[in-house]
Amino acid sequence: MSGKPLRTPLYGAHVKLKARMVDFHGWEMPIQYAGIIEEHTAVRTRVGLFDLSHMGRVRIQGRDRRAFLQKILTINVDKVPEGKCRYTFFLTEKGTPIDDLILYAGGPDDFLVVNASNRERDLEWMKSHLSGDVKIVDETLETALIAVQGPRSVETVKAVLGIDPSGMGYYTFATLGEFFVSRTGYTGEDGFEIIVPAARSVEIWEKFIDHHVAPIGLGARDTLRTEAAMPLYGNDLDEATTPLEAGLTFAVDLDKPEFIGQTALKAAGAPGRRLVGLVMESKRIPRQGFEVFHEGKKAGVITSGTWSPVLERSIAMAYLPTALREPGTAVEIDVRGRREKASVVKLPFYRRKKS
Repeated sequence: MSGKPLRTPLYGAHVKLKARMVDFHGWEMPIQYAGIIEEHTAVRTRVGLFDLSHMGRVRIQGRDRRAFLQKILTINVDKVPEGKCRYTFFLTEKGTPIDDLILYAGGPDDFLVVNASNRERDLEWMKSHLSGDVKIVDETLETALIAVQGPRSVETVKAVLGIDPSGMGYYTFATLGEFFVSRTGYTGEDGFEIIVPAARSVEIWEKFIDHHVAPIGLGARDTLRTEAAMPLYGNDLDEATTPLEAGLTFAVDLDKPEFIGQTALKAAGAPGRRLVGLVMESKRIPRQGFEVFHEGKKAGVITSGTWSPVLERSIAMAYLPTALREPGTAVEIDVRGRREKASVVKLPFYRRKKS
């Protein structure tokens, strides 16, 4: 994407809240409001409000849409019940991710939420594989996507919107009143993602703000998802990785009818490297691209790294040889010219307590 960054329908609301705005993959988005640590803590302990309207929202229509989705997605679409959401991938013929996304399995239509950075490329790629009676409708600019995340999400949505989402299962969606709601998120907490018409988004956002729900920027969203070990396309996933190396086998059904990339994944066999979690001994932050060493030899590269407000430790993820994936394995990370000690840990770094 080139030229002037796009703005979500909530841009003015962010400016009003004095958010620090940045260009994020062609969208002018809030990186923080009160501060990353404070916002992170709000989501872990109470509830937070996110503008995710930069994410791509694409409707798939037509009587042949299921055959089309079966061909381009890594999950078995025929096994996804109506009203369920599923994490899945678009893959290249080499079995590497073009994007990771969420399928909303509907009735007359199906719905996809894709990454903002890949929306235009995804649309072109899907169109290149069209066949039969299938229509692709990009609804990104006509709607807004607002997320409510944290242990108080249910009571907050009830109070602010006058709807009761408590009966919804995890990774399901429904129309409640006038709202299209899914019990999904990218934080490791319970929560909901709500799609609304763009024209009504500011009104709905401000209802949450008036209810004293903390607005959360992309900075805290990144620390939250890293603690929860949720991969980010462009960091932990790209066309040089595979879903199997990333440990995301639940999102790939190698036994389903043929899909793009399936042959390559089957031929590759067991991965020679895996995405692992690392915890630093020092407080220095390991960033994407920093090299990881084992017994003096380069073993991998950091894909994501941050300070964990919950653990109060520096954490990271990296692809390491499969033999080094065992928790407790000692490694070193080159942090700006100095090697710092770290150890492999089981992912995720943080897991919420189920109520």
